[in-house]
Amino acid sequence: MPTIFRYDGFRFFFYSNEGDPREPMHVHVLKDGCEVKVWLDPEVSVAASRGFDARTIQRLRAVVIERRAVIERAWFEYFG
Repeated sequence: MPTIFRYDGFRFFFYSNEGDPREPMHVHVLKDGCEVKVWLDPEVSVAASRGFDARTIQRLRAVVIERRAVIERAWFEYFG
């Protein structure tokens, strides 16, 4: 589970073995047992969430938008 970056105690990462075939580009965010999965394409949108409240999800979505280029670069470096 490669970590892309950490932000305010949240871990932004992807699962290296998720999906066969691999799912479209996305990122997972984890903190205190809560997790959200965010699609990056065609637009940044929440795929699934467990445990986070709506305000936190919106905050995390904003971070993904802000750091989208970093996430995409990490994705392509890892998966090719």
